[in-house]
Amino acid sequence: METWIMWFVLAGLVLGLELLTGTFYLVVISIGMAAAGISALLGANVSLQAIIAAVIWVVCTLILRKSRFGKPRHVQSESDPNVNIDIGQTIKVDAWSSENTARATYRGAMWDVELISGEASAGTFVIREVRGNRLFVAKP
Repeated sequence: METWIMWFVLAGLVLGLELLTGTFYLVVISIGMAAAGISALLGANVSLQAIIAAVIWVVCTLILRKSRFGKPRHVQSESDPNVNIDIGQTIKVDAWSSENTARATYRGAMWDVELISGEASAGTFVIREVRGNRLFVAKP
């Protein structure tokens, strides 16, 4: 089998794996393998083909890491409404203690409630964060 065919077949297999996993890093590897296949078509020896593939992988990986696709999103799940459906919901608090904490019924259970901001008076509050069994609330 010709070397250039091997490179393109491997690039296609890796690209197929990328479709199953959804990571851009496998696309980078596939691009490097395709570049090695092109260099094989142009008559480069096998060691030069491998070097070209490796250089392309490293350069494209560095470019990917600098882009928005390569940066992991650090999400605080305690305050992200996409992760926790309670964020943004309202809760009624009847009485507050001196430390700006209270006990309130929410979704059929008793929860510890802590006031983030606003006046500690009875009323309706919006849940801004959930940590364990404690709801952190603020005035709407």
